[in-house]
Amino acid sequence: MVSNTLKSRSPIEWLSSLPACILLLMVVIFSTSSDVHNQILQVGEHYWEGYYKLRTDPELPSCDAQLDVEAAVQERLAESAEEDDFGLFDAEPADPELIRQSIINSKADCVAAFDSYEETKQRITPALETFRAVELFVSEVIAVGIMSQKFILVGLILLCATTATFTRHHIAMRPVMSRLDHYVASTAQLAANGLLLASAVAFRDLAHSDGSKITADVAFIHELWVYGFGVLTIMSAINIFRPAADLTPGGNIGRAGLAIPLYATMTIIAAAFFFFGLGEGNKPNPAALGIHLDKLLDLSDMFLNVGLYVWIGMMLKQTRFASLVLSLFKPWKLPPELLVVLVVILAAIPTAYTGGSGIFVIAAGAVIYHELRAAGTRRQLALAATAMSGSMGVVLRPCLLVVVIAFMNREVTTDQLFGWGVYVFMLSAVMFGFFALTLNRQSKFELASPGQAFPEMLQAFRPLIPYIILSVAVVLFYRYAVNVRLDEFSAARILPVMMLVILIYEHVTKKEAVSEDGKTKIPHKGIETNIRTATNQTTAEIGALLLLIGCTICLGGTIERSGIVETFPAEFSSVWAAMGLLVCVLIVMGMIMEPFGAVILVSQTIAPIAYSAGIDPIHFWMLTLVAFELGYLSPPVALNHLLARQVVGEKEALAAVLTEGTFYQRYEKILLPLITMGTVLLIVAFTPLFYQMMS
Repeated sequence: MVSNTLKSRSPIEWLSSLPACILLLMVVIFSTSSDVHNQILQVGEHYWEGYYKLRTDPELPSCDAQLDVEAAVQERLAESAEEDDFGLFDAEPADPELIRQSIINSKADCVAAFDSYEETKQRITPALETFRAVELFVSEVIAVGIMSQKFILVGLILLCATTATFTRHHIAMRPVMSRLDHYVASTAQLAANGLLLASAVAFRDLAHSDGSKITADVAFIHELWVYGFGVLTIMSAINIFRPAADLTPGGNIGRAGLAIPLYATMTIIAAAFFFFGLGEGNKPNPAALGIHLDKLLDLSDMFLNVGLYVWIGMMLKQTRFASLVLSLFKPWKLPPELLVVLVVILAAIPTAYTGGSGIFVIAAGAVIYHELRAAGTRRQLALAATAMSGSMGVVLRPCLLVVVIAFMNREVTTDQLFGWGVYVFMLSAVMFGFFALTLNRQSKFELASPGQAFPEMLQAFRPLIPYIILSVAVVLFYRYAVNVRLDEFSAARILPVMMLVILIYEHVTKKEAVSEDGKTKIPHKGIETNIRTATNQTTAEIGALLLLIGCTICLGGTIERSGIVETFPAEFSSVWAAMGLLVCVLIVMGMIMEPFGAVILVSQTIAPIAYSAGIDPIHFWMLTLVAFELGYLSPPVALNHLLARQVVGEKEALAAVLTEGTFYQRYEKILLPLITMGTVLLIVAFTPLFYQMMS
């Protein structure tokens, strides 16, 4: 009999969400198995000294331990004499003593080999055989995991991108609202996906054309790209003929252009550049898009972590944790502006664990927005906080973006960047607090008395205790059972386990959840439903984000080949002039590019120019991170605002539009983040130059 749960599942869950969940779980299992294997080896060495030699059955030595030394000496002398008779060597007669000693030494080695064989054979007990069977199995799992990382990434990108296309969930500057919007956006996606397919085919043919042998796994990846983009192209074509029922008739061509997904725009621009060989000295190269997309696989573990972080955020959204944390502040009756400041500062910590501001907005933006609205925050301010919720944490440990910077630039280390990142974070927090509390404060600071607030705060803290205990227990388990600390390298595989443990706890205790509007309580849906819901939301978000990252890398390739970087001055009249130009360039890159793709491009092109201009590498990368965040908050693209609108819903975004009030009040959601990060950028960019000039 089929259960009601299974009956209620849609085909897209079976074809997309379930495979995506399996792929993400495989990443966690494979990455954790390496840590488990190291611990197993240590256990083996503890109980069986020299365990490495015992991992496999010893081979019987092929030498003769019963060799007759004198007979062997005589045989060797006879062979030497025979060679002299044929005149093969013009040398002195062989010395019998030297030959005898050599044979004695060889026999001793042979006897020792047999003794070692017998000793090893005797040490292989049934307990050891059972232990090493487990250890060798884990070792094989690790080998499969390492080999399959690239396949998992390609499969995850294509599977989730197809889901995002089917559900119309790609990131655009405005949603599809009219029929003209639909036809323009769908046609652009069809063109973009068709170009990606053509480039993937050209890349595959190019790889096979030079006569060199291609390994089976590389050939299979080429086929994955081709067939994946083929499915994506077919899905785009089908979408053209299935407009949504609620679309308005007609439309405006200018607005329709803004509804084209960003990845499609980037793909068409890059394809035009590469297919037609634009740029001085460039030749047509249809395979270039495929080549640049394939570069994702060089950092496959990093981009798989991006997918895991999105999944973590979606599971967090299914728990009561965020609402319980914010409930700690309710007894104080904080004014909305102060509550927003506290929430954005607190959001920096999970942002650091998700690897980027855009990822955090996707993962937790809806939770933050609805919790702030439930606390009485006006829509404009809540949207500003949602868009900026991830902007402060990208400089804190263990942010994945900083790890990528340190990996690609040997001039800096993660410790150096994270050390100075703390100061940048404190500066950003102070600036945001100052502007949020002064520019448009619409409420009085009438806080509750400590005598009244503290008891209520302690009461609100009690439900959080189990969550804290469970989180600490998971961290301690990994620390002492697997010997892995929670840091920038392990967070992506530890946090999913932590979220699953919390979901299991809520399933067992049947805690009520809070609806997305933050106003009503809803019954607990069960762990299976929560994980399924989280994964359903994850697949489309991963597809939209990873495909955008890949197309950003393609766009970066066009910038690199276009010769724009060569137009930069080889020498600057002063470090101040160099800094001014770099600030402008980095902001523009932040406006149009996704952070991971932008970091790769900056590392290869802009960073060497900055170093040669006398800018300290640590200073340059702190500047880069802040400039990128300003770019992600700046029109015309304003990626973080687009992501915020996508997760909170178009209705909420439209409801926030004001037609009355001052200019700042009407556009507070844009201006507050811009003023804050713009001020921080100027301080970070130019203040260190004063100290450099004085020293």
